[in-house]
Amino acid sequence: MPRDYEIGVYYFPNYHVDARNEAVHGRGWTEWELVKRAEPRFSGHAQPKAPLWGHEDESDPKVFAKKIDAAAGHGVNHFIFDWYWYDDGTFLERCLDEGYLKADNNGRLQFALMWANHDWRDIHPAKRYGEPHLLYPGPVTRDTMEAIADHVIAHYFRHPCYWKIDGRPYFSVYDLTALMKGFGSVPATRAALDSFRAKTKAAGFPDLHLNAVVWGRTILPGEQVVEKPNELLDALGFDSVGSYVWVHHIPLPDFPQTDYRRVAEAAEEHWSRATREFKLPYHPNATMGWDASPRTVQSDRYDNLAYPCGPVMAGNAPAEFKRALERVRHFLAPRPAPRVFTINAWNEWTEGSYLEPDVVNGLGYLEAIREVFGS
Repeated sequence: MPRDYEIGVYYFPNYHVDARNEAVHGRGWTEWELVKRAEPRFSGHAQPKAPLWGHEDESDPKVFAKKIDAAAGHGVNHFIFDWYWYDDGTFLERCLDEGYLKADNNGRLQFALMWANHDWRDIHPAKRYGEPHLLYPGPVTRDTMEAIADHVIAHYFRHPCYWKIDGRPYFSVYDLTALMKGFGSVPATRAALDSFRAKTKAAGFPDLHLNAVVWGRTILPGEQVVEKPNELLDALGFDSVGSYVWVHHIPLPDFPQTDYRRVAEAAEEHWSRATREFKLPYHPNATMGWDASPRTVQSDRYDNLAYPCGPVMAGNAPAEFKRALERVRHFLAPRPAPRVFTINAWNEWTEGSYLEPDVVNGLGYLEAIREVFGS
């Protein structure tokens, strides 16, 4: 039976060693290096962030078991892994395949995939000016998409912990523009997604639940906002829409810091607007914070420029995050179960949005979830 509230938390798996990262950054590199080297970039800037559990290897099943216990014990229903597969193969998959899936307690927490099919550029760290070098293009061919579908169904959908809506495995797509660019047209993209659906049904599932991440504004270099999203979503056959992070929809007007409560109020207005404007079911997002400054070259001057420079959210203490969650609960309460929403994020340490405990707040952000939604 579905729970009253289905709480999905995005998980960014760049905190384990990956061969691609080693080729670019050197042996043993993980994004923890940026966390360790972060500095205050302006007066009152709350950097660096220090994880309470230390700089652990998320591909270690024992390490991931601790994450599962913490998430499930505080009311989280499932992790939505940022999942990468390019034309030349996979990326950052060891976190899921060797960490979560080999953890002996993974039955406590479900999981799903968000295909992070955006361009991967060299922004770890990014210089103050200039276009970051493109390392791995997001668009893929139809042959790659067929391989993705086969792999996802066999290795993930069939797992007993995979999250489903009405029995249908949930699969989210981050970048609709990149998706269509790879296939060349809307009809060709629909054909590829229809093939994915057919394979899912042939595997014994009632259908596939396709979720689209939608934006009103861009963040990463190279992103493009989709025009006429309702028409496109209908043409492609998606089942629901959602958000990844507040700053995809809400600008941060005050530099260098915008008050978190102000952004939370604007987010609530966005949920109502999105529910009216989208024909598909809309899953709102609660964001814990925003500060991408660790992804900048720390010796560069910090100005109000493009990502990862720009304003940060300030004042996002656990009590304020709890207020944001109460807004979500109030917003979703009139809907029938399952009431689905997402949280950004479990571990976006270098974007300042994480639920994992730090040395300042401890388990405070996780406790806020439990206090609002139960365990």
